[in-house]
Amino acid sequence: MGAGAVASLLLILLIFVVVAIIFSFIPVGLWVSALAAGVKVGIFTLIGMRLRRVPPAKIVNPLIKADKAGINISVNQLEAHYLAGGNVDRVVNALIAAERAAIPLPFERAAAIDLAGRDVFEAVQMSVNPKVLETPLVSAVAKDGIEVKVVARVTVRANIDRLVGGAGEETILARVGEGVVTTVGSSDSHKHVLENPDLISRTVLSKGLDAGTAFEILSIDIADVDVGRNIGAQLQTDQAEADKRIAQAKAEERRAMAVAQEQEMKAFVVEMRAQVVKSEAEVPLAMADALRQGKLGVMDYYNLQNLLSDTRMRETLSKLGPNPEEEGPVSPK
Repeated sequence: MGAGAVASLLLILLIFVVVAIIFSFIPVGLWVSALAAGVKVGIFTLIGMRLRRVPPAKIVNPLIKADKAGINISVNQLEAHYLAGGNVDRVVNALIAAERAAIPLPFERAAAIDLAGRDVFEAVQMSVNPKVLETPLVSAVAKDGIEVKVVARVTVRANIDRLVGGAGEETILARVGEGVVTTVGSSDSHKHVLENPDLISRTVLSKGLDAGTAFEILSIDIADVDVGRNIGAQLQTDQAEADKRIAQAKAEERRAMAVAQEQEMKAFVVEMRAQVVKSEAEVPLAMADALRQGKLGVMDYYNLQNLLSDTRMRETLSKLGPNPEEEGPVSPK
């Protein structure tokens, strides 16, 4: 093979590589698809998307879809929404669904809902086909103290105008649960609730619980009503038990105080007895001292001893019973 043939082969290979690079950078196939669908997108517009790091397929394909659905959207709107971090395909699907359901939804609002983090296509579907939310088991107590357990199903429809800034499903369920507790709690008897479960639905639905939320409540249906514990009796039992423990504690406190007072009295009596014994022990010493000093004579001492003996005798006789000599003369029969 000559040098000329080698050079021609290299030139053909170089041309092929250059053409492949150009076709990989310039989406010619996508441009042809847009022209075949009747959507006018310039080749330089597609090159500009490449330079701005925007995948042309994520803009052109939704644009073709919107044009076929009769929705007027520009390339700049879709590209700006993509650069803002939005989902272009989901927004276009939502616009098409809203158009078919005759729901007024401009592109700006759909883009705002998507950028707010909500699924705009699901919201449009929920506007057409309402969604049923089921509350967890709600426990409430009527005025008679009986617990009532309620499960409610809430049928909601998405409100397109309040999707941005509106509260979500958790708020709806929380408000419905609060309404159920309020309604059951205001009932005089749990039997009234069991006989008229629709009273809960009507009362809760009339409160306007969907205010400030992204949904519109269509209906509230009671799925299950059951009787729980007797909370009132249980509370009274607990209160009685608490009162009993308080009374027992106070009684124990009084008993402890009485025992302490008794111990104090015993200690006082012991102390007094000790003082008496001490004083009695000092009497002989005092008498001996009085005898030495001549203040007490021997006859006085004997008289004192006789007096003490007479006193002890009288105490002994009083313990034995009445004295026959003191009863007086006996009358003759």
